[in-house]
Amino acid sequence: MGVAGPPGPVMDRDEVDRALARLGEEHEAIETSLLALQDHAGRRLLEGAELTGVTKDRWASTEQAITLLWSHFDAYAAALHSAREVRSRRRWPSREDLVELTDRLRGPSVTVAGSAAHPPSSLTEPAKLSERFTLEGLVSRMNTLYARSLDVVVAADTVWSALPARIDLLSAELQRTRSLAHSVGVRPGEHPSGDDLESITHELSSLRTQVVSDPLAFWSPASASSAPGGGRPDTARYDRAARALEDVRREIEAVLAVRQDSEERLFRLRDVLSRADRTLAEARAARGEVLAKIAASEVPAVSGPPTALQERLVTAAEYRRHAQWHRLSPLLESLERDADDELSRARESLTAVTAPLAVRAELRGRLDAYRAKVARHGMAEDPLLIERYDVARRMLWSAPCDLRAAEQAVLRYQQAAADVLVPRQAGPADHRGNA
Repeated sequence: MGVAGPPGPVMDRDEVDRALARLGEEHEAIETSLLALQDHAGRRLLEGAELTGVTKDRWASTEQAITLLWSHFDAYAAALHSAREVRSRRRWPSREDLVELTDRLRGPSVTVAGSAAHPPSSLTEPAKLSERFTLEGLVSRMNTLYARSLDVVVAADTVWSALPARIDLLSAELQRTRSLAHSVGVRPGEHPSGDDLESITHELSSLRTQVVSDPLAFWSPASASSAPGGGRPDTARYDRAARALEDVRREIEAVLAVRQDSEERLFRLRDVLSRADRTLAEARAARGEVLAKIAASEVPAVSGPPTALQERLVTAAEYRRHAQWHRLSPLLESLERDADDELSRARESLTAVTAPLAVRAELRGRLDAYRAKVARHGMAEDPLLIERYDVARRMLWSAPCDLRAAEQAVLRYQQAAADVLVPRQAGPADHRGNA
C-alpha cells in the first residue's frame, strides 16, 4: 500500500490522532443514523406493504441503497479499525507507521464492490468490479445514499401519517351524510345529490387504496432535490372530495329543513294563493261594475284563478304526505316564487281594472270640495254655479259615466267658481287699501 507513497505530506502523530478521533466520531454518527433508519416506522411499513407504482420502483432502489449503505459502513468500520491497530503499535509511531497511517487515513485505502457502489450509467457501459475510496470520500458517499434513502422513507411515512387518517374521517362523515340522505329519500338514480354521494364514495375508496399502496405518488417535494422532509403530501384529490361532500351536505341540510318547516310553508302557500284568487275574483267583479258604470273606457281582461299553481300545491302536499322530501324541496322553492308573483299580478290586475272607478271617485271628491268652498263664501246660490254643478253631478252619478265629459264638466265648474271667488277675495284687500 505504501509503494506509491502517501498522498501529500506525511502526517505527524498529533494529526493522526486528531484524524482518528474525527473519523471515530463520524463512525458513531453514521452508525446512529443507520440504526435510526433501520428502526424508522416508515421503513418498516415500506418493507411490509404491498406497494405499487412509483413507490414500488423507488423502494426497490432504496432497499438496494440501504443494503449498500451497510456494506459501505462495514468497509469503513474495518478500515478505521485497521488504522487504529496500526496506531496502537507504539505510543510514539515510527516514520514507517506514520507513512502507513497517512496512506490509510488520507489515501484511497478502502475498496468496495463496484457493481453495487457505482452502477453503470447506461446498459452498454460495463460495470466496475470494484471502486476505491478515501475514508472521507466514503463518508460523503454514505451521506448521499443515506439522504436519498431517508427522503423516500420520510416522504412515504409522512403521506401515510397524514392522508389515510383524513380519508377515514371524511369517509365517516360521508356515511353520516349518506344516512341522512337516505332518511329524506335522496338516493342514487333518484336525486343528483344521491349520485354525487355515490361518486364520492367510490373516489374515497379508490384514493385510500392508492395512498396505502403508492404513497409517493401523493408526495410533492419542495424541490427536485429536497432535503429529508422537504415537501408535503399532495391533498388535491382529497380536497376535491371534501368540497364535493360539503356541497352535498348543504343540499341535504336544505332538504332536512324542508322536512321541518314544510307544513308551515305549505300553509303560507295556501294563504298566498287564496289571497291571489280572492283578489282576481274582486278584479273580475270590479271589471263588470266598470263596464256597467263607465262609458268609453278600455278595461283590461282579468285572468282566471291560478289553477295550475293549485295543482302544483296539491302535488307538494302529496310529496309531504309520502315523505318525499327531496322532491318537495325544489317544488316548494318554485311554488313560493310563483305564488308571490301570482299575488302581485292579481293586485296589479285589480288596480288596473278599478282605475276608472278611482278616477270617477277623484272627480266626485274634487267637485264636492269646490262646492263646499263656494258655500263657505256664500256663493252657493249663484245660478251659473248651480247649473254647472248640476251638469257635472249628473254625469258623475249616472251610469254609464263618460269620464272625459265628466272631467270637462268638473273643470268648467272649477273655472266658474274661480271666476266668482276671485273678486270677492280681492274685495276686502281693496277696501283695506282704500282705507
